[in-house]
Amino acid sequence: MQQFTVPQFIDVEDKIIGPITSRQFIILLFGAILIFICYKIFDFSAFAAFGLLIFAISGIIAFAKINGRPFHFFVLNLLQTLKRPNLRVWSRNISNSDIGIEEGAAISVKGDGNGMPPVGRYTTSRLAELALIADTRGIYRGEENNGASYIKTVENVE
Repeated sequence: MQQFTVPQFIDVEDKIIGPITSRQFIILLFGAILIFICYKIFDFSAFAAFGLLIFAISGIIAFAKINGRPFHFFVLNLLQTLKRPNLRVWSRNISNSDIGIEEGAAISVKGDGNGMPPVGRYTTSRLAELALIADTRGIYRGEENNGASYIKTVENVE
């Protein structure tokens, strides 16, 4: 049988400059470009205010982790959560037309008349037998005899 090397630590990002990952570097580079644009556009007081704000936001996005996940994953999950409805209502009385089932497509199920499936009444459990068959990969075969399960051994197996 061939052996293959299984990659480990696939969730660890590659480091490019010291402890800074490529994702963090790109975020900080984008923040530096925005700070430079603010330097060229605004006077010193507005540049200092916007520059500190951009520096703080880019630092938080690049380095902050919430529950061990990067901050931008937290923001994306927050936006997905806010898009979902706040209240989920379950209704037991749903008609076939609500879910798109045609009237002729119904399947008859034997039951006690109230729409519930029949309660299983089994005399013996074959769980141990089936587990043994699965563990031995079919070398041992089960045999039914008068409602009780017996295990038959196959002889002369390699």
